[in-house]
Amino acid sequence: MSAPAEQRQNPAFFALIVALVIMAVGPIFLMLVTSLRLNVDIMSDTSSLIFMPTLRNYETALCNVLWYEPAHVEFCDPTFGRALGNSLIISLISTVLTLVIGCMAAYAIVRFRFLGRDTLSLTTLLMRMVPPAVLLVPVFGIWTFQFALDGTRAGIVLVYVAMNLPFVIWILQSFIVQVPIQLEEAARMDGAGPFQVFFLIVLPIIKPGLAAASIFTFRIAWNEFLLANALADRNSRTVPVTIVNSLTEYDIDWGVIMATGMLLAVPPIIFTFVASRQIITGMTAGAVKG
Repeated sequence: MSAPAEQRQNPAFFALIVALVIMAVGPIFLMLVTSLRLNVDIMSDTSSLIFMPTLRNYETALCNVLWYEPAHVEFCDPTFGRALGNSLIISLISTVLTLVIGCMAAYAIVRFRFLGRDTLSLTTLLMRMVPPAVLLVPVFGIWTFQFALDGTRAGIVLVYVAMNLPFVIWILQSFIVQVPIQLEEAARMDGAGPFQVFFLIVLPIIKPGLAAASIFTFRIAWNEFLLANALADRNSRTVPVTIVNSLTEYDIDWGVIMATGMLLAVPPIIFTFVASRQIITGMTAGAVKG
């Protein structure tokens, strides 16, 4: 017995799904293929998908962090290895600081009664809507002439914390609102102090929200380019800034650039897979209010 006409899927729907998959996976596949080629093969007129893959581009990018010396590398440029370390340090520290400050601020906005609370809650969301390009000139001037934080990783961390804090405060408010106030009152009756209530009662319950906020915060800090390019110097550049600076007018090593791009995508992917359950739970729990 044939299925009813209304239950049959339109072939155009599957064609659309295939087209979207190709658009999403295609660039990543081409970047991976290019990273496994030598530069002479990439620039060749007879370039095709049939080639001998090699890891030379990855060895060139990671020459200063490998336990062996690649034979084909005459001069090891430590630029990418240093940038990778800077990105990890800046992203992790800014994520931790943003979560610590953000969850406390969100808890204060939700639980404490004070004048202008609703205005403050809305202001945090409006601050996140300000494009980073608008803040570039004033931040550069303040960091350079008043605090002398330009060219330091601490300066970039503070900028990322200030940039991501409104988003973290806003998203964590919806999770803290769902925590029953009776649990906190029962803990206080048992003799728990304010910090014990916050760290032992509230934080374990909103852990899905913390996981979701940490992923988004880490990815924003990891991929940010504009502010890092203006504030970083040679020793504090992150990976996105290093990739762009490697594009010159006279020499472009596409194989190494694509290998660097693939390596740039690895930490966020690992971070996302590790906390995938928490992200899904956090997004669904934060989107619906009980």
